[in-house]
Amino acid sequence: PATPLVAAPERPSVRARRQDAWVGALCVVGSAVAFSAKAVIAKVGYRHGADPATLLALRMGFALPFFVVAALVTGRGRAALPRPELGKIVLLGVLGYYLASVFDFYGLVYISAGLERLILFVYPTLVVLMSAWIFKTPITRRTLVALALTYGGVLLAVKTETAVSSGSNMWLGVALIFACALSYAAYLVGGGRLIPRIGSLRFTSLALIVSALAMLVHFWVVGGHFGGHPPVVYGIGGLLAVLCTVLPVFLLGEGIRRIGAGPASIVGAVGPVSMIALAHWVLGEPGHVGQVIGTRLVLVGATVVARGR
Repeated sequence: PATPLVAAPERPSVRARRQDAWVGALCVVGSAVAFSAKAVIAKVGYRHGADPATLLALRMGFALPFFVVAALVTGRGRAALPRPELGKIVLLGVLGYYLASVFDFYGLVYISAGLERLILFVYPTLVVLMSAWIFKTPITRRTLVALALTYGGVLLAVKTETAVSSGSNMWLGVALIFACALSYAAYLVGGGRLIPRIGSLRFTSLALIVSALAMLVHFWVVGGHFGGHPPVVYGIGGLLAVLCTVLPVFLLGEGIRRIGAGPASIVGAVGPVSMIALAHWVLGEPGHVGQVIGTRLVLVGATVVARGR
């Protein structure tokens, strides 16, 4: 009789690569879901009487020690950064991440958490447009179609919310969240030139230290105070710091290390979907057909852009 065919054992290197890819993808999914929960948790904080400046200061204040430790660990045994690179990190930390956070939390006062996440997810398209403008990177026809899908989806979602929202400042909220996406895209474009030389985690830690210090100065300038808030507000600040800032940053860094930035951008598309589900469950935000269609258009467009970068 013929010898039965037996599958050759899979080489350990292949198994290791597949396991690495799965772990990397799970890290990116965890990062996207945790980071997306930020808007819902902030909205809960607003319901307990906290204002955006207080939540931002608590978030960045609680997160600051983690990033100081990370900066010390990632910088151990390495040469000190040149002054020009430190200056660029300070600029990106202030004009990028700090401003993005301020625009985001103030914009959330006026619009739903679901719409916030949808508008924020246009940042890959903004990165492409900024790169084309600053570095003369060509834009392909496929990218143009993806851009049209993305912004068409956002406009549809905004129109849907306009029809059901009674808030008079909804458009102000939309503008602030778009400004947040623009600031974050600028942070990514600038960081993209520094990260290969500095390292992803080291750059992120240093930039977020600058952002945290800028936020604490902001809090002092507007006359904020850390005392006198209900205990739940401090708990929400801790959640924003650990669950929605520190954890997703390190998970994303590990995910990118394992699967690369391009695949990580695509896997991260789970963020807006999880955000809409969480906002419906926790905040009772209704889901509308226009928002669902708009979300799908944005996800398709942003994913195509991310894949083509």
